[in-house]
Amino acid sequence: MKMRDCFLALLFLCSCVMHPFAAAAHENMPQLHGTSVLMEAETGLVLAGENPDDVLPIGSQTKLMTVYLTAAAIEEEKLTPDTLVSAPAAVAEQKGAVVWLEPGEKMSVSDLLKAVIIGNANDAAVTLAYAVSGSEAQFVLDMNAAAFSLGMHTTRFADATGQRAENQSCAKDLGLLCRALLAFDFLSGIFGTWRDFLRDGTTELVSENTLTRTYEGLLGFKAGHGEQCGFTLAAAAERDGLRCIAVVLGCEDKDARFSLAKTLLAKGFAGYMVTTPDFSTEFLKPVAVRHGMDRAVMTDPRMLVSVAIPKGEAVSCLVMLPAYVEAPVEKGQKLGVAAFYCGDTLLYEAELCADASVARRGFQDSFALLLENLFK
Repeated sequence: MKMRDCFLALLFLCSCVMHPFAAAAHENMPQLHGTSVLMEAETGLVLAGENPDDVLPIGSQTKLMTVYLTAAAIEEEKLTPDTLVSAPAAVAEQKGAVVWLEPGEKMSVSDLLKAVIIGNANDAAVTLAYAVSGSEAQFVLDMNAAAFSLGMHTTRFADATGQRAENQSCAKDLGLLCRALLAFDFLSGIFGTWRDFLRDGTTELVSENTLTRTYEGLLGFKAGHGEQCGFTLAAAAERDGLRCIAVVLGCEDKDARFSLAKTLLAKGFAGYMVTTPDFSTEFLKPVAVRHGMDRAVMTDPRMLVSVAIPKGEAVSCLVMLPAYVEAPVEKGQKLGVAAFYCGDTLLYEAELCADASVARRGFQDSFALLLENLFK
């Protein structure tokens, strides 16, 4: 293979400090049972779990996607938290957990979100579906499209509430949805609330997620249960700069989901640490530019982020750049990648982009350069 067809690769290591109790923390961790996942929130890296790809009915965890699409509509300024929404006729058909919305009754988006997140209200979820997409049928299409874009490729949604058995997902997919929900800061206060009121205090909301009262560093999400899905829980927490997500599906006992989630989160906080790879531009070489006004261009790394790795492990980085690029080159143009690994696990990739523009050399430029070199 000729040099011009090869990639330049440079491997370097940045070491992390060994935690003296890391090995003991793993050895003493109890065996987990059930369908679950522990995920690092920044990168989506799966840290632990049991059968995280097994597809099961998810019941009211479906409402997390209803909340996600509503939050996205707020961010896109299609709605605001104060927007008053009229309850559709479909609220009269809702069973199970409700806040007794009457068709035509107006309630703010913020209060509807509270009703869904804290009170698990099916009528509020349907009302939000109509507010976001115009109908529940269209909303379901939007739910599945959003799931695909988030990488939830085993997930299928059938309604906005989770009452139908066709709402199915796996613990890993729901972890990805929880990652996306963490991006909406305005939801954090609702997710962390155990008890609240609507309609000037006349309608009480009490969360099934008891972690909202007791768990240090909880960031939110929800608990649920049903005949088809069993007892479920999605939870996220943060300690010492590390954010972890635990999802537990299909438990037969209402308390087991909480103990399993807390065990998973404890495993994450005890066994992992947050580090930012010590990437230095001294590891980069100029990339040759063919037919350019300059013969080479330097690169800058983009999106260097902190990552979670096992305590005592190291991060390695593989830098991949082409031997040359053709002019013109735009500043910020992607030229290669820096791939960060922990062992054989890819943590993430950072783009390596041109730090300057390089114009293409024309005939006159080439002739002038030739004369310049002749008379040096």
